[in-house]
Amino acid sequence: MREIVLDTETTGLDPFTGDRIVEIGGVELFNHMPTGRTYHQYINPERNMPAEAFEVHGISEDFLRDKPVFAKIGREFVEFVGDAKLVIHNASFDMKFLNFELSRMGLAELPMAQAVDSLAIARRRFPGSPASLDALCRRFGIDNSSRTKHGALLDSEILAEVYLELIGGRQPDLVLSQAQTARTDLADQTWRPRPRATPLPPRLTEAEAAAHAAFVDKMGEAAIWRRRG
Repeated sequence: MREIVLDTETTGLDPFTGDRIVEIGGVELFNHMPTGRTYHQYINPERNMPAEAFEVHGISEDFLRDKPVFAKIGREFVEFVGDAKLVIHNASFDMKFLNFELSRMGLAELPMAQAVDSLAIARRRFPGSPASLDALCRRFGIDNSSRTKHGALLDSEILAEVYLELIGGRQPDLVLSQAQTARTDLADQTWRPRPRATPLPPRLTEAEAAAHAAFVDKMGEAAIWRRRG
């Protein structure tokens, strides 16, 4: 199963009042394993950058001035996504912006059924607990120290780790079995049987021993039981 862990950065909260996407980042998973394939694009929003948005992601108007507008990269983005599930933290926000941009190009919108909302998953698993990306990183012990500002690709990479923890994709049972194997291997290397302090008594009766000796005598000197070493 192919999934894209996705994040966007924008100029604000609502595309219908003039806000636009300025960055898209995505990380590809296949059967819940990262493939190493990513998508990353900065986008010229064709408008100014509000101070509030700049404080969040640190992307300036000057930096975006020579970047392509969404209409130039929209088809490429749709081709990358294909029919993969889109894993997004607070999916309705990003899907609203993406579909706004796609509609402006005359392209088909991405159906909400294609989105997997990791925020909703976190709230179901940990009701009443903080479910922000930073809070989930703390819960799962994921290093997010490089996240001094929001960034679409970095946040997608971090979210991929969080998502795998949320769904159990790291297979903790596999880690356990590896640890058990390691302990077994160590035991095989160090354990040795020690001789008994008192040897066990023979289980062969005197009559059986005599019968066996007589049988060997009949076979002569070449009998295998007469060989030593």
